[in-house]
Amino acid sequence: MNDEKRVYRFGGDEQGRDVTEGSASMNYVLGGKGANLAEMCRLGLPVPGGFTITCQTCVAYSGAGDVWPLGALDEIDEATRDLERRMGRKLGDPDDPLLVSVRSGAPFSMPGMMDTVLNLGLNDEAARGLIKQTQDEHFVWDSYRRFIQMFSDVVMGVDAELFENALTEKRLVAGVKSDAELSSGDLFELVEEFKGIFQEHVSASDHPELVVDGKVMFPQDPAVQLRLAIEAVFGSWMNERACLYRKRNGIPDDLGTAVNVQAMAYGNKGDSSATGVAFTRDPASGENVRYGDFLINAQGEDVVAGIRNTQPIQEMGSYPALADAARDLERIFQILEAHYRDMMDIEFTIEQGKLWMLQTRVGKRTATAALRIAIDMVEEGLIDRETAVRRIDPAQLDQLLHPQFNTHTAPDVLARGLNASPGAAVGEIVFSSDDAVRRAGEGVPVVLVRWETNPDDLKGMVAAEGILTSHGGKTSHAAVIARGMGAPCVCGVEAFRIDAAAKEVHVEGTDVVLREGDIISIDGTTGIVVAGAVPLKRAELTGDLETILSWADEIRLQPGSTHPYHVRVNADNPEDAELALGFGAEAIGLCRTEHMFLGDRKEIIQSFILSDDEQERQAALDSLLTVQRRDFLKMFKTMDDRDVVVRLIDPPLHEFLDDPRSLEVRIARLEAAGAPAEELEALKARLRRIDGMAEMNPMLGLRGVRLSFVFPELPLMQVRAIASAAALLIRDEGLAPKPEVMVPLVSLESEQVQMRSICEQVIDEVAAEYGVALDIPVGTMLELPRACLMADAIAQHADFLCFGTNDLTQTTFGFSRDDAESKFIPIYLHNKLLERNPFETIDEGVLELVRMAVEKGRSVKPELTCGVCGEHGGDPESIKGLFNVAGVDYVSCSPYRVPVARLAAAQAKLAEMA
Repeated sequence: MNDEKRVYRFGGDEQGRDVTEGSASMNYVLGGKGANLAEMCRLGLPVPGGFTITCQTCVAYSGAGDVWPLGALDEIDEATRDLERRMGRKLGDPDDPLLVSVRSGAPFSMPGMMDTVLNLGLNDEAARGLIKQTQDEHFVWDSYRRFIQMFSDVVMGVDAELFENALTEKRLVAGVKSDAELSSGDLFELVEEFKGIFQEHVSASDHPELVVDGKVMFPQDPAVQLRLAIEAVFGSWMNERACLYRKRNGIPDDLGTAVNVQAMAYGNKGDSSATGVAFTRDPASGENVRYGDFLINAQGEDVVAGIRNTQPIQEMGSYPALADAARDLERIFQILEAHYRDMMDIEFTIEQGKLWMLQTRVGKRTATAALRIAIDMVEEGLIDRETAVRRIDPAQLDQLLHPQFNTHTAPDVLARGLNASPGAAVGEIVFSSDDAVRRAGEGVPVVLVRWETNPDDLKGMVAAEGILTSHGGKTSHAAVIARGMGAPCVCGVEAFRIDAAAKEVHVEGTDVVLREGDIISIDGTTGIVVAGAVPLKRAELTGDLETILSWADEIRLQPGSTHPYHVRVNADNPEDAELALGFGAEAIGLCRTEHMFLGDRKEIIQSFILSDDEQERQAALDSLLTVQRRDFLKMFKTMDDRDVVVRLIDPPLHEFLDDPRSLEVRIARLEAAGAPAEELEALKARLRRIDGMAEMNPMLGLRGVRLSFVFPELPLMQVRAIASAAALLIRDEGLAPKPEVMVPLVSLESEQVQMRSICEQVIDEVAAEYGVALDIPVGTMLELPRACLMADAIAQHADFLCFGTNDLTQTTFGFSRDDAESKFIPIYLHNKLLERNPFETIDEGVLELVRMAVEKGRSVKPELTCGVCGEHGGDPESIKGLFNVAGVDYVSCSPYRVPVARLAAAQAKLAEMA
């Protein structure tokens, strides 16, 4: 027998005593929604009673092939009878029926990704009983038609547009603009019509339990309704949009969702009733003001679906019938924020003047708001600085570096909407998620333009540069998801009359018609829409971000802990170096010298590689020495008194040569045009040399340190350029440059020994030539498993170790990054063979190689400096492992990832100290 508890009660009993069995700490059991419903009950807040079916039940049900665990249905039946006793009403009762909502609730917030069913328990008899009870036919038939529509869509998979089309037709016939204006007779007719749609589109063979007298009928048994609804919510855990959301937000697939069955509170009982979604602070700006939307005479889905334009929460108290509830809501705002010590997201319903709380959770917010709220709460004494730093999602900081409009004059505004999610975007208009994915896949920036988004649009929202909707408020689906993704979004652009079928937009009040492929610019910070492309710029580190990062720096660099966590930058030119200094980089962890051979210098390196003439090759080397020294002078001057790790040339030399196939075409065309034989022979000889350098697997071929032995002039030239640039700055400008030479792709101790000897010889020669003392460390880049295994031997001849985890991942897995990420890694991720892309977040096997190599290196040199450069150096999850597991001293990342790395490093330090 299975003794696992599968159902937990919340709310009061028939005597009004609280019988809640859960708490906020049980989110992995009850899901976030169920745990917080239980917590609100414990706080004494007005919550309709109900029960929660655990996440583990969902996992067991799904894992068994959608078969219920032993005893689970019996426990649900008992919880249902208990709820009926507590509420004093029964599901399906012909005189005074109980109605319930069935809602999902995962351990982590996934707004709009899974399914909900409202008004469950209504059938023909219960509807008539409810009319007798309430004396309100309009309310009852409105609730019944909503239930049939939602149940058919969510549980049975009937196309929701069939119902929406019938509803639209009914409004047209009745001559009204909104659903609320339909008469009770209109709504009754819709109930019957909706039942007909259900009967026509639900298969009898798939659902024999719904067949009556040979026909599929809308289920009249509340027990059947409830079981099917719970199964549908469980099933929605694995729907496409939920899986995509979890993948994007790093939420495991094996957690499952809880199901909350809760007595209904009705916001559609006339003008003294309402429903709404609100935040205790502004989730877009962080300002300490109430923020949200409400609708009079509506149910909750109306607010988030964006089908009716909402009213701001601040206006609720101006309605006499809602004034008491508005005051109660303000009191609850204060209670919840003080209890959770965070900005809270709230769903509520007012039923004939009585406020009911349906949900609360820590609210999603923009990066701007997250910073402002964290700082304000420190100043208010609600949290300390360490909590504030923990609370900021490092990945969210990218939002603050998102582009903004870069124009000195105000752009010509085509239309205005709500500033739902900050940042600016420019792109071609597309009207569907599929088109957004397709065009973005072709490398075209797009703006997704929709009447309103729905959860199935997530893939298009991810692909788009920005999102625009003509309906919906600041808590609509588009707004909430865009803010969570950090995508610019403008909602409620009412002037846009969108014809998705014709793929065009008519802008009200103008003669402007926008069509698919036209360029628009949107600003999610101000809510404006501009025709055409507006230049964009990135934001700077100022204000709240600077404050939070200064707190982060104090934490990650504080004395007394095991060791400070440093952040460096990958920079190949003075401009990137200067930018990174502004972003708080402490040094340059990787300067890739091969990037200095591009552009107009490509001809120089080609002359060196391809020429058979020794004088020509030497002239090329002399030219490279001149330009490289000039580059290093600028770099070292910009980074004066800060480490600059310069990696010697790494990629295969043929990467600097012309594409052989393009050269073949050029030769063929010249031959056809009758070009001189001498010119043709020179080009053919060049082609033979290029083809002769081709490799079957260049990433494992003639590159890295191997180049230095095949072309020994190259490292001599590069080290001379580094050393002489440093010497000039010391001698002529009194500066304190701190270059370090890094030898790439070492796998043998002997490679490092010989390269160190060569480097030291050149450094000594330059020091004598310029009459200065030069202290230039020589280290190595560990990118191969053998190098990690032999790190103790290699470290004896290296002043530092730096791990190139991009190549180390390639060589550990045997994956080619250039091919794997497009060919089979997506399939591996989809089939759960990999949990995450190892080129984005460091793999545990690669991390173990780094940890082992650090340990081995420090076994022979206890003070050995070890760092990591590459993509993983800017990934928050990787950063935690690299510091806390591998024990490196620094990470080095691209300039725009430096702020992210600073915050992630501080959070890693806090985790180490916990």
